[in-house]
Amino acid sequence: MSKRYERLEKCYKCFKEKIDFTPDVALILGSGLGDYADSIEQAAVLDYKDIEGFPVSTVAGHKGRFVFGYIGGVKVVIMQGRVHYYEGYPMEDVVLPVRLMKLMGAKVLFLTNAAGGVNFNYHAGDFMLISDQICMAPSPLIGENIDELGVRFPDMSNIYDKELRSVVRDTAKALNIPLQEGVYIQLTGPNYESPAEIRMVRTLGADAVGMSTACEAIAANHCGLKTVGISCISNLACGITDKPLTHAEVQETADRAAPLFRQLVTESVINLAKHIK
Repeated sequence: MSKRYERLEKCYKCFKEKIDFTPDVALILGSGLGDYADSIEQAAVLDYKDIEGFPVSTVAGHKGRFVFGYIGGVKVVIMQGRVHYYEGYPMEDVVLPVRLMKLMGAKVLFLTNAAGGVNFNYHAGDFMLISDQICMAPSPLIGENIDELGVRFPDMSNIYDKELRSVVRDTAKALNIPLQEGVYIQLTGPNYESPAEIRMVRTLGADAVGMSTACEAIAANHCGLKTVGISCISNLACGITDKPLTHAEVQETADRAAPLFRQLVTESVINLAKHIK
């Protein structure tokens, strides 16, 4: 057994001693979107600090806890606040929550984030279904492989599951919620990107940029979690507008988009559950 897996098992054992719940869908909530977890039918709550060896989020607006409950009868675990690489944690810590939710029993991972719009056709408040990604942060699979979870060289040709994307796309259409679709790129942060860096990532094919998500999706694919993701375009990236970027702007835009986001996520989870095997 690998040392990484031993640590993961300790976290899982700590969880099992406190919570008796097996989720089908796991959700990670991005900046400004964490209040969604407060609106579901809650069964239990577990603070990250109460899990032995678990990393704790230090970002304002991230509550730092797991919320267990039901969305339209679907059993879910929600991360109310994620851990970021820019906080100084090693990448192994950043993706540990994803692996833990896999051990909890989750079969689908629903990723959300607040992202900067790189595509000129995007506007603040838009939602973007993630079709593919570019990860410019270190791979979470570097180092000792966790053979208990996945193979050394996992395929990444379908990171964001085509079938699950179709479900979310159809859900948005039925709700009459406009939905962009594009490529998400993760940079390390915590600084926002320069105008030259935004020109670079646009040249690479990115439509939205952020500081999370891509590494989590890699870890999820490695351990067999089907993944789908939505970005809330919280601002236009540097260089597209002359307005300086602030974290407050990110949260304000996410707050304005929250009612539609809540509706889209709720109905998507219900519909995604129908495709869990």
